[in-house]
Amino acid sequence: MLKNFIRIAFRGLLKNKAFTIINILGLALGLATCLLIVFYVFDELSYDRFNLNASRIYRVNMDMKYGGNVASYAITPPPLAATLKNNYPEVERSARLIHDQGVRIKKEGEYVQEEKVVYADSELFGVFTLPLLEGDPKTALTEPNTLVITESTAKRYFNNTHVLGRVINLSDNTNYKITGVMKDIPSQSHFNFDFFFSIAQRADAKLADWNNFSYTTYVLLKAGTDPKAFEAKLPALMKKQLGENYARLEQSGNYFHLNISPLTDIHLKSNRQYELGANGNASYVYIFSAIALFVLLIACINFMNMSTARSANRAREVGVRKVLGSSRGYLVAQFLSESLLITLCASIVAIAAAWFLLPLFNEISGKHLTVTLQVFSWLVPAMLLIILLVGLLAGAYPAFYLSAFQPINVLKGKISTGFKGGRLRNFLVVFQFSISIFLIIGTLVIYNQLNYIRHKNLGFSRNQVMVIKDVGVMENAKMFKQEIKQLAAVKNASLSGFLPTGVVRAPDAVFRIRSANPKNALFTEVWPVDADYLYTMGMSLAKGRNFSNQFATDSLGVIINETAARMLGFANDPLNKTVYRTTSQPNQPLKEYHIIGVVKDFNFSSLRDNITPVVMFFNDDVGALSVKMESKNTATFITQVQQVWNRFAPNQHFSYSFMDQDFDAAYRTEQRTGKLFLIFTALAVIIACLGLFSLAAYAAEQRNKEIGIRKIMGASVSAITGMLSKDFIRLVIISFVIAAPLAWLAMYNWLQGFAYRQNVQWWVIAVSGIGAIFIAFITISFQSIKAALANPIESLRSE
Repeated sequence: MLKNFIRIAFRGLLKNKAFTIINILGLALGLATCLLIVFYVFDELSYDRFNLNASRIYRVNMDMKYGGNVASYAITPPPLAATLKNNYPEVERSARLIHDQGVRIKKEGEYVQEEKVVYADSELFGVFTLPLLEGDPKTALTEPNTLVITESTAKRYFNNTHVLGRVINLSDNTNYKITGVMKDIPSQSHFNFDFFFSIAQRADAKLADWNNFSYTTYVLLKAGTDPKAFEAKLPALMKKQLGENYARLEQSGNYFHLNISPLTDIHLKSNRQYELGANGNASYVYIFSAIALFVLLIACINFMNMSTARSANRAREVGVRKVLGSSRGYLVAQFLSESLLITLCASIVAIAAAWFLLPLFNEISGKHLTVTLQVFSWLVPAMLLIILLVGLLAGAYPAFYLSAFQPINVLKGKISTGFKGGRLRNFLVVFQFSISIFLIIGTLVIYNQLNYIRHKNLGFSRNQVMVIKDVGVMENAKMFKQEIKQLAAVKNASLSGFLPTGVVRAPDAVFRIRSANPKNALFTEVWPVDADYLYTMGMSLAKGRNFSNQFATDSLGVIINETAARMLGFANDPLNKTVYRTTSQPNQPLKEYHIIGVVKDFNFSSLRDNITPVVMFFNDDVGALSVKMESKNTATFITQVQQVWNRFAPNQHFSYSFMDQDFDAAYRTEQRTGKLFLIFTALAVIIACLGLFSLAAYAAEQRNKEIGIRKIMGASVSAITGMLSKDFIRLVIISFVIAAPLAWLAMYNWLQGFAYRQNVQWWVIAVSGIGAIFIAFITISFQSIKAALANPIESLRSE
């Protein structure tokens, strides 16, 4: 019986090749889209789960309010890890990491800049599952001047992994012995470094300084520990360590609070300052999961619609079969067999398409997704389940609908009441286009916000600024700067590694006025800059003057931004006011500075955050050389700069970037999300249009006699086209009315994540609605015009 069903189903599908191809392509497109999204979501949800004790590992965080600054950090004091392990029975192990800055490592006679560098405790391998190919995990990082490198790094530097005891030389002439080679860290990790230097050589690692926040601290809790109960003990720890300072903080409304985050929540649910890597966003996972479900539903709906669109063609077949004795159950089984066969073919095409498109999807999403045995372990059962569910879901309505036809009515040509009577089909059209319009509005809002970010006046000029990195490796960076300024294309240049490119730095100094009240204090970043900094960056002074080499007193002068002036209470007249600086070190005397200028506020971190205070000092910093250029031939200019570099820093790798690219990198997640939204929106619209196309065919079939009579009575092609189109356009308008407010609400909430944003523009809503109606009309018009041009004799021959 089953074999017979399959044979008849196969013959029926071959007989109607156009229907079969469109149906398979529609389902395959929906399934392939769903598969790619599932790969993405599965990857996002799998972060850090490769650790065997992932459920017991937590990161300790700090929330701070001080002097008007409110911030959340992923860093803690240096002694916290040891204190937790030694004094809290819930803690089995603890480990610290500190990602300070990159280093230059000698490779084949040249010093190469390496950024994926971290300093780590010897307990690292006891907390995390990071297996070593070479070396002892218990002793690998116990001694100073030792390090562990990854497998790929060992091959990159030494062409093999048997490198225990080999020495790596840094540009400061220090040597580090390799004491371990670990397997490459999986890409699904919230941190991913190539070099793990021993923390034992860092002087600050041994300090009992509870006012210094710089280390990322992890704890492995003992089995059965209640993490909430453990977290509740942490405020008492800070109160004990800070003593009277903590009491004064609380009295003034300020605080330092410690809390913990589960390891598996860090990637999707943590967006703190000083994260060890770029994290994801749980809301995007939810959104894409919903899109996958909606696209799959739209594809199933299209199958139903296209099957019912063929009802006129299949009606006589059903009537004849029933007259010859076929039961309704037999017919249902026959139609479900066709549905399952189409779903099986579509699934095969979808898997092949997803496999083929995976590299492109990786490039767009920034992922490194691969189809592994682990993926196959859930993919194969999932696809079998999808084939069964989709086949039954998509085929159930057509099967029961067609099998219910009465033979006598069918053979007389009375098979339906027409399009207007199909309430379910109307609902399906509204459902499809509501989703499509929702996605169109969301995509336009995301692109509008990203465009706003790229073109917003940030208070500085990031265009045509070349950033030459690590100029500190040369003996005379100031002379190098003067040589660069002599190049014809250079307008100005400034020596400072403190750049407004979205790099997060921790506030490291407290400034206040004479009052000792912490409410009048300013917890701020301190930037050492030279006299050319403001001009090179295109920053403007609101009041006062710039630093000058002509004034010796400028060494005790500061330039503050407008936000700092307001928070200090100097908004109206800040010039020549005195401020006092204290650092995190206890018992350190206050140092006196005078304000010589106020720079207009500029966005030096993410546009998701409000501008925070910053204080500029007139001091040397050789972290980078920023070059304001005016050149149409960028390649030639880079060559000229590199030639000067090679004279001042032979055997040192030349590393540079452009400030606009560095700034855009801070919003790469949003840019990638915008592209994915665009792609998925386009696919959803295409699939919805396939459904609309099938319904237009259905309507034309049901009203073919009416169309024939109207043509005989003199109706024009345009009149008939309008008659067939108006019902569909009305449904699309209803879809717009439903989708527009929902999309506005969703995107309004998304935009709240940006301190600087554009509101949802009215034209976005209007363009989405007009675009949806236009797309729908084009889709419908093809079938409408085809029906209007048909010979009326064909439809009225039996009358």
